[in-house]
Order: sequence, then C-alpha cells, then structure tokens
Amino acid sequence: MIIVMQPDADEKAIEAVEAKILAQGLQVHISRGTERTLIGAVGDERKLDPEMFDPMPGVEKSMHIVKQYKIVAREWHKANTVIDVAGVSIGGKTVQVIAGPCSVETGPQMDVAAAGVKAAGARLMRGGAFKPRTSPYTFQGKGVEGLELLRTAADAHGLPIVTELMDPRMLETFLQYDVDVIQIGTRNMQNFDLLKEVGRTTKPVVLKRGMSATINEWLMAAEYIAAGGNHNIIFCERGIRTFETAYRNVLDVTAVPVLKRETHLPVIVDPSHAGGKAWMVPALSCAAVAAGADGLLIEVHPNPCDAWCDADQALTLAEFATLMEQLGAVARAVGREL
Repeated sequence: MIIVMQPDADEKAIEAVEAKILAQGLQVHISRGTERTLIGAVGDERKLDPEMFDPMPGVEKSMHIVKQYKIVAREWHKANTVIDVAGVSIGGKTVQVIAGPCSVETGPQMDVAAAGVKAAGARLMRGGAFKPRTSPYTFQGKGVEGLELLRTAADAHGLPIVTELMDPRMLETFLQYDVDVIQIGTRNMQNFDLLKEVGRTTKPVVLKRGMSATINEWLMAAEYIAAGGNHNIIFCERGIRTFETAYRNVLDVTAVPVLKRETHLPVIVDPSHAGGKAWMVPALSCAAVAAGADGLLIEVHPNPCDAWCDADQALTLAEFATLMEQLGAVARAVGREL
C-alpha cells in the first residue's frame, strides 16, 4: 500500500502513519520528494485498508498496489483451473452448455426438457426450484418439490444439475439432493453469509455477477467462497444494469477476456438474462464463445408460451438444437469444441 502525504504534512503526521503500519506487522519505506512524501507499506498489505489512513492528519490519499483477492487471482495460480462436475469438465478446451427451463414446473415439463437439451448436446441441466422475483406476488418456485422434480428428470437422462440457492438454511437440503452445482444469483452475489456457507462445501459454485457489480467486487465475492476452502468457483456474466432500456440487461462481453486475464477460474455467460428476448440469445451466445467463454447457461422450455417464468427469453427445443450447431462452428473457429 502507498500512503501519499499532503505537501504540508509534518514529521509528527508521518511518524503516526509509520507507527500504524508497523503495528500491523509490516515494514515501512519512506520516499521524500520535492512536493510529496510517499510512505510504502511493505509486506502483506491485505491487512490494511485505505480507511485506516485516509482520515489521519496529513494524509492526502492511500491506495492498494496489490490485488486484494489472492486465491482466485491468476497472479498466484498461472494455469487455468478445470472444474469437474460429475464427470463434465468446465474450463478446459470444451465449451460446456447448461440448459433447461427458468423454473421447474411439472414432472412432464422437466422430462421433455431434459430429453431435448440432452439430445441437442447440452451436458448439464439447469432449473429453478427457488426463484428470486422482483414482485412478491409472482411465482416463487416449487421449492423442495422442484428440487426433486429437477433431480429426477436430469438423472433419467444422465445430466448433472445446476440450481440456485437463495437461503443458507437450505444448503443442507441442497446437499441431501446432491445438487451438482450450486448457483448464486445476481441478487445474492454480495450476500456474504451465503457465500461463506457455500465456501464450507466442496460443491462447484456458479457465481453470477451482480447487476451493478464491478469486476473487482465480483472477484472479491468469489474470494469469500475461496477463503472458506471451496475453490470450485465458476464465474457467470449475465448482463449488467445501465441506462439502456431496449433490452433487459447489457451483456458485458468485455468481462470475459478481462476475467480470463485476472483469474484462473472458468468463466461462463448467461445470454438469456442478458438480452431478455429469445431472438437475442443466439447472437449473444455466439459472441460469448468467440470472446473466450468456457460455457453458456441458456434457458430452454418445451413450450415457452406456457412458461411460468421468463417466457420471453426461453428458446424452444428446436431453436436450441439449431443454436448448438451454430455454437459448434464458432467454437471450432476459435480453437475449441462443443
């Protein structure tokens, strides 16, 4: 960390900053310029925070020079991490597609969906048993019954399952149903108690980006999970909120190469929530794969017109099968496979 002192800072102010750094177990390097004095904290600066120094007399500003996230940073782990999900590798040469309905509705719906996405080439199935909705009066998911329906349909077709956990108190139930991948949704990206709980498991976690989160905040949220001991983290870009109203969210394709540079962990994209319209999903999916995404999370429904949740953004099974052919071509063009 570097602490920049004000031009008129006296020796007493400089010594006070030096003493605070030493008290945290770090060493101090002082550089006296013609206009400013810079104080460097040498050691594990993650123990320090700008708020510790900025209010002090004579301090102009302080700043970190080392990334605050450590476990998830590529700086400390150069090779790409490949996460195994029930025999399916995420983060390797193969671009994995996770597909299924936004919400679990009925047994027949889930069985048809599972058969369809498997036939098209998806290797994992998604489905929401617990649904975070903007309105308290809309469908909130079937809960534990939904978990059972999802597990049964996916097992019948040999598909690992991905579903969202909203409440730390339900974690044990998720483990009982052997959920293969726990999804943390955009609204819970900074629910730190929830992140700590999933950090105590070994289950792979899909961590969706908060709708207004910076890359740094997203990485720090992942660090919460990793700090608990669970390093099986998959980042999921799902669009961010901006001033634009022509579509549901703005897919930040730039986040894919930026994250791949910053972290060794896999990065996938949810084009369904980004565009909010089914007709946008193919273009956004192709763009994500071209940008280097390790996978896609796509909403597919046997009959989108009858979907209980997010009907506008769900692909039909036929549309999904066509998209998978397109994605195969894009993946091959960038040296990968589907």
